[in-house]
Amino acid sequence: NWQSIFMVACWHIWTWRNKSIFEEGFQRPNDPSQAILKMVTEIDRYGHTLPNERYRQLETIYIGWKHPQGEWIKLNCDGAYKESMGLAGCGGLFRDSNGRWLKGYAQKIGACDALHAEMWGMYTGMQMARRQGFTHIIVESDSKLLIDMVTGSCKLNGKTPILVRRIRDFANLQWHITFKHTWREGNRCADWLANFSLSQSSFDVRNLETPPRELQSLIFDDISGACMPRNVNVIL
Repeated sequence: NWQSIFMVACWHIWTWRNKSIFEEGFQRPNDPSQAILKMVTEIDRYGHTLPNERYRQLETIYIGWKHPQGEWIKLNCDGAYKESMGLAGCGGLFRDSNGRWLKGYAQKIGACDALHAEMWGMYTGMQMARRQGFTHIIVESDSKLLIDMVTGSCKLNGKTPILVRRIRDFANLQWHITFKHTWREGNRCADWLANFSLSQSSFDVRNLETPPRELQSLIFDDISGACMPRNVNVIL
Protein backbone atom coordinates (compact mmCIF):
# COMPACT_ATOMS: atom_id res chain seq x y z
CA ASN A 1 0.00 0.00 0.00
CA TRP A 2 1.95 3.00 -1.28
CA GLN A 3 -0.08 5.50 0.77
CA SER A 4 0.82 3.69 4.00
CA ILE A 5 4.47 3.39 2.98
CA PHE A 6 4.71 7.10 2.16
CA MET A 7 3.00 8.14 5.42
CA VAL A 8 5.19 5.89 7.60
CA ALA A 9 8.37 6.87 5.76
CA CYS A 10 7.67 10.58 6.34
CA TRP A 11 6.94 9.93 10.02
CA HIS A 12 10.17 7.94 10.52
CA ILE A 13 12.32 10.49 8.66
CA TRP A 14 10.93 13.30 10.82
CA THR A 15 11.35 11.29 14.04
CA TRP A 16 14.90 10.22 13.24
CA ARG A 17 15.84 13.79 12.35
CA ASN A 18 14.56 15.13 15.68
CA LYS A 19 16.24 12.37 17.66
CA SER A 20 19.53 13.03 15.87
CA ILE A 21 19.33 16.67 16.98
CA PHE A 22 17.97 16.32 20.51
CA GLU A 23 19.03 12.85 21.71
CA GLU A 24 22.74 12.43 22.29
CA GLY A 25 24.08 9.14 20.96
CA PHE A 26 21.05 8.31 18.82
CA GLN A 27 21.79 6.17 15.77
CA ARG A 28 19.45 5.51 12.88
CA PRO A 29 18.60 1.87 12.08
CA ASN A 30 21.10 0.02 9.87
CA ASP A 31 18.23 -0.93 7.56
CA PRO A 32 15.75 1.98 7.59
CA SER A 33 13.66 0.52 4.75
CA GLN A 34 13.03 -2.62 6.81
CA ALA A 35 11.92 -0.56 9.82
CA ILE A 36 9.47 1.37 7.63
CA LEU A 37 8.03 -1.75 5.97
CA LYS A 38 7.66 -3.51 9.33
CA MET A 39 5.47 -0.69 10.67
CA VAL A 40 3.43 -0.61 7.44
CA THR A 41 2.78 -4.35 7.79
CA GLU A 42 1.67 -3.92 11.41
CA ILE A 43 -0.70 -1.09 10.48
CA ASP A 44 -2.24 -3.08 7.63
CA ARG A 45 -2.59 -6.19 9.83
CA TYR A 46 -4.25 -4.15 12.58
CA GLY A 47 -6.70 -2.65 10.09
CA HIS A 48 -7.78 -6.10 8.90
CA THR A 49 -8.14 -7.67 12.35
CA LEU A 50 -10.22 -5.01 14.11
CA PRO A 51 -13.26 -6.58 15.79
CA ASN A 52 -16.57 -4.99 14.82
CA GLU A 53 -14.79 -2.91 12.19
CA ARG A 54 -16.43 0.50 11.85
CA TYR A 55 -16.28 2.99 9.02
CA ARG A 56 -16.48 6.76 9.03
CA GLN A 57 -18.39 8.84 6.56
CA LEU A 58 -19.26 12.50 6.22
CA GLU A 59 -22.75 13.56 7.14
CA THR A 60 -24.25 17.03 6.74
CA ILE A 61 -25.90 18.52 9.81
CA TYR A 62 -27.58 21.93 10.11
CA ILE A 63 -26.61 24.24 12.95
CA GLY A 64 -28.15 27.47 14.14
CA TRP A 65 -28.34 29.66 17.22
CA LYS A 66 -30.78 28.38 19.85
CA HIS A 67 -32.93 30.66 21.99
CA PRO A 68 -32.43 30.41 25.76
CA GLN A 69 -35.48 29.44 27.77
CA GLY A 70 -37.46 31.52 30.28
CA GLU A 71 -35.40 33.96 32.32
CA TRP A 72 -32.07 32.73 31.01
CA ILE A 73 -29.84 35.10 29.03
CA LYS A 74 -27.35 33.75 26.54
CA LEU A 75 -23.84 35.13 26.22
CA ASN A 76 -22.17 34.19 22.95
CA CYS A 77 -18.46 35.00 23.00
CA ASP A 78 -15.53 34.50 20.67
CA GLY A 79 -11.93 35.44 19.98
CA ALA A 80 -10.10 36.27 16.77
CA TYR A 81 -6.43 36.20 15.82
CA LYS A 82 -4.98 37.54 12.57
CA GLU A 83 -1.41 36.38 12.02
CA SER A 84 -0.90 38.85 9.16
CA MET A 85 -1.69 41.73 11.54
CA GLY A 86 -0.09 40.24 14.65
CA LEU A 87 -3.29 41.17 16.46
CA ALA A 88 -5.95 39.43 18.51
CA GLY A 89 -9.35 40.59 19.68
CA CYS A 90 -12.56 39.36 21.19
CA GLY A 91 -16.26 40.09 21.23
CA GLY A 92 -19.62 38.89 22.41
CA LEU A 93 -23.27 39.68 22.88
CA PHE A 94 -26.18 39.04 25.25
CA ARG A 95 -29.64 38.00 24.05
CA ASP A 96 -32.84 37.03 25.84
CA SER A 97 -35.32 34.22 25.15
CA ASN A 98 -36.80 36.20 22.24
CA GLY A 99 -33.39 36.64 20.64
CA ARG A 100 -33.51 40.36 21.49
CA TRP A 101 -30.15 42.14 21.66
CA LEU A 102 -29.42 43.29 25.22
CA LYS A 103 -25.80 44.37 25.01
CA GLY A 104 -22.63 43.67 23.08
CA TYR A 105 -18.92 44.32 23.33
CA ALA A 106 -15.71 44.23 21.30
CA GLN A 107 -12.13 44.64 22.44
CA LYS A 108 -8.85 44.72 20.58
CA ILE A 109 -6.35 42.82 22.74
CA GLY A 110 -2.99 43.02 21.03
CA ALA A 111 -0.56 40.15 20.63
CA CYS A 112 -1.73 36.77 21.92
CA ASP A 113 -2.72 33.41 20.50
CA ALA A 114 -6.21 32.35 19.41
CA LEU A 115 -6.98 30.39 22.59
CA HIS A 116 -6.16 33.33 24.86
CA ALA A 117 -8.30 35.56 22.65
CA GLU A 118 -11.17 33.12 23.30
CA MET A 119 -10.44 33.32 27.03
CA TRP A 120 -10.54 37.12 26.98
CA GLY A 121 -13.84 37.03 25.11
CA MET A 122 -15.43 34.82 27.77
CA TYR A 123 -13.89 36.65 30.74
CA THR A 124 -14.88 40.10 29.44
CA GLY A 125 -18.44 38.92 28.81
CA MET A 126 -18.79 37.48 32.30
CA GLN A 127 -17.48 40.72 33.80
CA MET A 128 -20.12 42.62 31.87
CA ALA A 129 -22.85 40.17 32.93
CA ARG A 130 -22.06 40.83 36.60
CA ARG A 131 -22.16 44.59 36.10
CA GLN A 132 -25.51 44.29 34.33
CA GLY A 133 -26.94 42.26 37.21
CA PHE A 134 -27.79 39.22 35.09
CA THR A 135 -28.53 36.21 37.31
CA HIS A 136 -29.17 33.35 34.86
CA ILE A 137 -26.46 33.09 32.18
CA ILE A 138 -25.69 30.53 29.48
CA VAL A 139 -22.12 31.08 28.28
CA GLU A 140 -21.72 29.70 24.78
CA SER A 141 -18.42 29.42 22.89
CA ASP A 142 -17.28 27.58 19.77
CA SER A 143 -13.99 26.69 21.48
CA LYS A 144 -14.51 23.15 22.78
CA LEU A 145 -11.08 23.26 24.40
CA LEU A 146 -11.93 26.39 26.40
CA ILE A 147 -15.27 24.98 27.55
CA ASP A 148 -13.53 21.79 28.68
CA MET A 149 -10.84 23.78 30.49
CA VAL A 150 -13.35 25.96 32.33
CA THR A 151 -15.61 23.06 33.34
CA GLY A 152 -12.73 20.76 34.28
CA SER A 153 -13.61 18.22 31.58
CA CYS A 154 -10.00 18.02 30.42
CA LYS A 155 -6.82 17.56 32.42
CA LEU A 156 -4.43 20.50 32.17
CA ASN A 157 -0.71 19.83 32.04
CA GLY A 158 1.10 22.35 34.16
CA LYS A 159 -0.29 25.54 35.63
CA THR A 160 -3.89 26.56 34.94
CA PRO A 161 -3.99 29.79 32.86
CA ILE A 162 -4.88 32.80 35.00
CA LEU A 163 -7.84 33.72 32.78
CA VAL A 164 -9.30 30.23 33.20
CA ARG A 165 -8.94 30.60 36.98
CA ARG A 166 -10.69 33.98 36.88
CA ILE A 167 -13.53 32.56 34.77
CA ARG A 168 -13.93 29.72 37.27
CA ASP A 169 -13.99 32.25 40.13
CA PHE A 170 -16.79 34.12 38.36
CA ALA A 171 -18.69 30.87 37.88
CA ASN A 172 -18.55 30.18 41.63
CA LEU A 173 -20.30 33.44 42.55
CA GLN A 174 -23.93 33.59 43.64
CA TRP A 175 -25.68 33.28 40.32
CA HIS A 176 -26.89 30.60 37.92
CA ILE A 177 -24.45 29.91 35.11
CA THR A 178 -23.85 27.12 32.63
CA PHE A 179 -21.25 26.65 29.89
CA LYS A 180 -22.07 25.19 26.50
CA HIS A 181 -20.13 24.44 23.34
CA THR A 182 -21.57 25.33 19.97
CA TRP A 183 -20.19 25.00 16.47
CA ARG A 184 -18.95 28.13 14.73
CA GLU A 185 -22.10 28.15 12.58
CA GLY A 186 -24.10 28.75 15.77
CA ASN A 187 -21.77 31.50 16.96
CA ARG A 188 -21.60 33.75 13.90
CA CYS A 189 -22.59 36.98 15.64
CA ALA A 190 -19.88 36.64 18.28
CA ASP A 191 -17.38 35.73 15.56
CA TRP A 192 -18.33 38.90 13.66
CA LEU A 193 -17.81 41.03 16.78
CA ALA A 194 -14.44 39.42 17.53
CA ASN A 195 -13.21 40.25 14.02
CA PHE A 196 -14.80 43.71 14.28
CA SER A 197 -12.66 44.37 17.36
CA LEU A 198 -9.48 44.22 15.26
CA SER A 199 -10.51 47.38 13.41
CA GLN A 200 -10.87 49.44 16.60
CA SER A 201 -8.42 52.27 17.26
CA SER A 202 -8.41 51.75 21.04
CA PHE A 203 -7.60 48.75 23.21
CA ASP A 204 -10.44 49.62 25.60
CA VAL A 205 -13.60 47.52 25.71
CA ARG A 206 -16.18 49.02 23.38
CA ASN A 207 -19.67 48.65 24.83
CA LEU A 208 -22.38 48.31 22.21
CA GLU A 209 -25.88 49.28 23.27
CA THR A 210 -27.22 48.56 19.77
CA PRO A 211 -25.86 46.15 17.17
CA PRO A 212 -23.73 47.55 14.35
CA ARG A 213 -25.69 47.83 11.10
CA GLU A 214 -23.51 45.22 9.35
CA LEU A 215 -24.34 42.68 12.06
CA GLN A 216 -28.12 43.04 11.93
CA SER A 217 -28.67 40.50 9.14
CA LEU A 218 -26.88 37.81 11.17
CA ILE A 219 -28.97 38.64 14.23
CA PHE A 220 -32.13 38.35 12.14
CA ASP A 221 -30.96 34.93 10.88
CA ASP A 222 -30.51 33.75 14.46
CA ILE A 223 -33.91 35.03 15.59
CA SER A 224 -35.65 33.40 12.63
CA GLY A 225 -33.97 30.04 13.22
CA ALA A 226 -31.79 29.99 10.12
CA CYS A 227 -29.31 27.10 10.05
CA MET A 228 -25.99 26.59 8.30
CA PRO A 229 -24.75 23.24 6.94
CA ARG A 230 -21.71 21.55 8.46
CA ASN A 231 -20.05 18.28 7.44
CA VAL A 232 -19.16 16.01 10.36
CA ASN A 233 -17.66 12.54 10.63
CA VAL A 234 -20.03 9.81 11.81
CA ILE A 235 -19.09 6.22 12.66
CA LEU A 236 -21.22 3.49 11.12
